[in-house]
Amino acid sequence: MSRIPATFAALAAKGRKALIPYVTAGFPFADITPALMHGMVEAGADVIELGVPFSDPMADGPVIQSAGEKALQLGVGMSEVLDMVRTFRQRNTDTPVVLMGYANPVERYEQRHGAGSFARDAAAAGVDGVLVVDYPPEECEEFAGQLRAHGIDLIFLLAPTSTTERMRQVAAVASGYVYYVSLKGVTGSGALNVHEVEAMLPRIREHVKIPVGVGFGIRDADTARAISRVADAVVIGSRIITLIEDQPHERVVGVTTDFLRQIRKALDS
Repeated sequence: MSRIPATFAALAAKGRKALIPYVTAGFPFADITPALMHGMVEAGADVIELGVPFSDPMADGPVIQSAGEKALQLGVGMSEVLDMVRTFRQRNTDTPVVLMGYANPVERYEQRHGAGSFARDAAAAGVDGVLVVDYPPEECEEFAGQLRAHGIDLIFLLAPTSTTERMRQVAAVASGYVYYVSLKGVTGSGALNVHEVEAMLPRIREHVKIPVGVGFGIRDADTARAISRVADAVVIGSRIITLIEDQPHERVVGVTTDFLRQIRKALDS
């Protein structure tokens, strides 16, 4: 059973917003991710998004692309990502974990381990949600069904360009939360227009009845606080990758937790 709905319900009951940090699994060191995940939780993260490295990440900007390339060079693929979640779950059985990535690593995993193996093994490892960037909602009802059967939420992206029809399609199959991409373009790009987000979210909520998280372009406490006034969750990824990419092993967790504590404080203020 996914931990995501209960997490959002508990936050809503307290009038709080979810902090969802993103990091590429296996970056910047192959063995750092479980410790980094624990640090994120200690700093106030409510859900963790783990990026699955892939060689052609079309929705990602240069920062996350580069992180993915480094993780791939370190030998991190889907099996290793599931091992990281398994290790994290030895000490944390409460914080939801979402895998974010592309269809290719999922499909390659199934070619290797058999049809339906991804949903089965992800659930066994302790994954709560999956966001597959290049699976459109109208084409993945079977995949959604497999995940649902194993208690995993299928999460979708919506963008400023999303039509009413796309919102309806997403609403029909999405569970857990919906991730609103607040900028046209790729991750880490451009300046965030808070007013545009404020205008878009009521339109999304006409169709989508689960929580809406907002990401892309959130870099600091001020933008996080502004977005949290209208969104149910704030997603931060590229900024974390930038902060840790040149850090020595022993500083990665500390730098991340220092940053996330500032964001958590801003969300709760």
